[in-house]
Amino acid sequence: MAKDYYKTLGVEKNASKEDIKKAFHKLAHKYHPDKNKGDDAKFKEVNEAYQTLSDEQKRASYDQFGEAGAQGFPGGGAGFGGFDFSGFQNGGAQGFDMGDLGDIFSDFFSGGMGGGRAQARRGRDISTEISIPFSESIFGVTRKILITKVSTCETCTGSGAKPGTKEKTCTKCNGKGSIRENRRTIFGTVATTAVCDVCHGYGKVPEEKCPTCKGHGVLRKEEEISLNIPAGINNGEMIRMPAMGEAIAHGQTGDLYIKVNVGRHPVFTREGNNLVMDLNIKLSDALLGAEYTIETLDGNISVKIPEGVSPNEILRVRERGVPSSRGKRGDLLIKIHLKLPQKLSRDARKIIEDLKKEGI
Repeated sequence: MAKDYYKTLGVEKNASKEDIKKAFHKLAHKYHPDKNKGDDAKFKEVNEAYQTLSDEQKRASYDQFGEAGAQGFPGGGAGFGGFDFSGFQNGGAQGFDMGDLGDIFSDFFSGGMGGGRAQARRGRDISTEISIPFSESIFGVTRKILITKVSTCETCTGSGAKPGTKEKTCTKCNGKGSIRENRRTIFGTVATTAVCDVCHGYGKVPEEKCPTCKGHGVLRKEEEISLNIPAGINNGEMIRMPAMGEAIAHGQTGDLYIKVNVGRHPVFTREGNNLVMDLNIKLSDALLGAEYTIETLDGNISVKIPEGVSPNEILRVRERGVPSSRGKRGDLLIKIHLKLPQKLSRDARKIIEDLKKEGI
């Protein structure tokens, strides 16, 4: 069955690149196999869909030719365009290996028939999450985190060979990295290629295997990673660290995605690049004006309460908010609330009654 990458990511066909990216981050976090209820198969499907739809050229080919187009089917090419293969399914082509027609088309049109070296492989993208205090999200911070993942072997630097020994040509693929296979299809017997399962597409194997990784070039281990969290990061925002995911022998390392969870602050909330807080003041200070000392994320500041300030009025302190990517900071917004006394003394009551007579 043909794969619907848009359905896999849960987006419309006219979705923007940003919508596709957000959908991928959400699903990758949900299905990551390292999570308690992760799903490795679903994670691979989501990643495959994202790798296609996030690339403009691959997406255009996929929209025109489907999955085969994303794997190398030539845009605007002739041949099988418009042919309905549905009649060959469910017993319509008995005795033939239907397999995945996309793989066959890819072999035809992306150089697979030529027996060339297999395309470079890529390690798995992985994700994790980290929690930071509110103040660190405002000013940024560098954190050390421990990740257990498949990493390049430090002993052999990924070659799989014992240090000081040489590599030799793989005898199974004769150094090509791929093996030709004959498959029976609806078009007859077709010669296709597959990545060599001995050298994994590299074309060479070690004469003596590395004692640390047993010749694999990679091994699963715990690794400490330095993460720079930028100033002004939002709760739930994802940081992508290229080539910090899982390694693969003689291939490209995947990416690491880190979701940042920001804790709540007892005083401040965030509105864009502004910080918002409530301030309770006395009635007399609202009428006559006053000066209050306020503890901010930068330290204590003195704020002047103007005479006759109104309840719910907003006082603005410039550049005491969240730093933006341009270097400029937002503001601190102080919402005024009146703290009324529960009981009045005889003298205070008389003063209020006199004010009342004056129409205040």
